Amino acid sequence: MKTFAQFSLYVFALLFGLSAWGQNRNLDNFRSPDKDGINVFEAPKDSMLTFDGVKVRVGGSSTLQFQGLNHENSGAVELIEIGDNFNLATANLDLDVALAKGVRMHLRTYLSSRHHPEPYVKGGYFQIDNLDFISPGFMEEAMKHLTIKVGHMENNYGDAHFRRSDNSQTMYNPFVGNLIMDGFTTEVGAELYYRGNTGFFTMFGLSNGKLNQAVSSPGETGASILAKLGYDKQISDDFRFRLTGSMYSTGNAARVYLYTADRTGSRYYLVMEDTDARASSQFRSGRYDPGFRNEITAFMINPFFKYRGLEFFGTIEAVKGKADAETSKRSATQIAGELIYRFGNNENFYIGTRYNTVSNEEASGDDITIDRFQLGAGAFLTKNILTKIEYVNQQYDGFDAASIFNEGAFKGVMLEAVISF
Repeated sequence: MKTFAQFSLYVFALLFGLSAWGQNRNLDNFRSPDKDGINVFEAPKDSMLTFDGVKVRVGGSSTLQFQGLNHENSGAVELIEIGDNFNLATANLDLDVALAKGVRMHLRTYLSSRHHPEPYVKGGYFQIDNLDFISPGFMEEAMKHLTIKVGHMENNYGDAHFRRSDNSQTMYNPFVGNLIMDGFTTEVGAELYYRGNTGFFTMFGLSNGKLNQAVSSPGETGASILAKLGYDKQISDDFRFRLTGSMYSTGNAARVYLYTADRTGSRYYLVMEDTDARASSQFRSGRYDPGFRNEITAFMINPFFKYRGLEFFGTIEAVKGKADAETSKRSATQIAGELIYRFGNNENFYIGTRYNTVSNEEASGDDITIDRFQLGAGAFLTKNILTKIEYVNQQYDGFDAASIFNEGAFKGVMLEAVISF
């Protein structure tokens, strides 16, 4: 039987072979998976469509980290001993297909992840920017501004998910870890976008609120509502400004997954875990779930600007919700800010810092705070190869004396290398 390593080598040899064989891998209205996709949020909207037949773009990514972290707490719960070593290499397989004029399909498969060493599908969607497949010229003027996405897909809540690491696709993230409260979920739904000529845009979406799809327990499904309003404009050759406000709300669901839906796992392996922990089963190390199990309303504001090589991205998030067993709603707040400076030929190098803080009133009544400081740097060896180094320091405050997080902290250095094409 072939080992997973042999299987991965076979897959990537095949992908690189297909990449070399295909002369033109560009697709319409498509976010590039390499360096060109950095600081791209929603896939671009271009009314100049170039479809001349079905085109299949095979792509993927692979990422490897070296972890040098240590952790500590008050000793109420014994922490697992961790050392300095490499983590499991992760890999994605992407299929993007131009099916008709202005119609594209995306499908991502996780070949290997921290939580699942075996391949499984993340999700996929159709993106529709033209309706000529119904009838030539159908709603032509409206479709110059409209985009429709339908599928079992990553919901467009906030802008932070466009910069996060998605398993091995870590090219867009200037750091190694994602935010402490990692707002990300994949649900079956549809999103409608309107983009004007002045830089303003809106999005409205509906999803079924379920991470794992099934026809059983039909009464447990509650619809989720998504909305986004934003402004994104290249003010001058040197200056770009973007500001968005987003909302995600589920009135009453069997389970809310907004902060627990990433099944691939965090980048900080086994930090703040007990002695029985395993990297694959305790895969959310270093993250925080506010515990709003059945009702949630979340708002996120994201300012972004880039002036020459200097860029800032911020997150202000306010969340309310509760579990069915609770009699009243609780509130959680997350604030994050990252400052990046890109320099060198074609901005192939960068340095940056991020501060991230979360506060929450837990169901127990404890008011907790988690603070994280990150300092990072990166170098693009080519537009498809990025190497990073990060120092991270995360502190826990306000947790109950019996909690594993009581007087908790982890810190150290992470190294990461990613190939994406």
